[in-house]
Amino acid sequence: MNVFILCTGRSGSTTFMRACKHLTNFTSGHETRAGQIGEERMNYPKMHIESDNRLSWFLGGLDKKYGDDDVLYIHLKRSKEKTAESYNGRWHVKGSIIKAFTNGILMTPLSKTNKESRMQICNDYYDAVNSNIELFLKDKSNKMTIELENIEEGFAEFWSRIPAEGDYEAAMNEFSVRHNENVWSKYPTLSKMKFLIRIYRKMKLAGWGRKISWS
Repeated sequence: MNVFILCTGRSGSTTFMRACKHLTNFTSGHETRAGQIGEERMNYPKMHIESDNRLSWFLGGLDKKYGDDDVLYIHLKRSKEKTAESYNGRWHVKGSIIKAFTNGILMTPLSKTNKESRMQICNDYYDAVNSNIELFLKDKSNKMTIELENIEEGFAEFWSRIPAEGDYEAAMNEFSVRHNENVWSKYPTLSKMKFLIRIYRKMKLAGWGRKISWS
């Protein structure tokens, strides 16, 4: 059996994978085939649980490779407001999917966005990804939806639906720990510090480093 966690990202997928590490009869991973091309992108081992928010753009290939036989698809969801808010704090992150969505899919230069439009883009991303997943799962028989806001109950159901072996208690304890938290949006002071560090680096590259003394 293979298990695929389909989601927008920023929805508890990292924590879900940490919990899956306590299974002894499945391997598990987060974005383990990222960077691969061709057939290798979908070449997951059997008895493996994979979480990768970018799979929402490879659903045709996922269906062709795994279909509906001996596979379980999990649609991991978080509230639209919280997901969009989290992504809105990640415009500074190199390689962020929200920037790729803006530049590549919407073909909207970041330089032409503002505070209001960026929040709308985050909402549009949420709708696009979840709509893709919902359409993909429409004809699948082995599927379930897990809400982040009720993840402990959802994970318990997931555990019972697969031939799970491992430390269930340790797996559930993972949900009491916050993983991959967006600290920059949570603490505005840190965000300002990051901005100042970025300015300093640019000035240093421009040859101002010798003229600046930080005490």
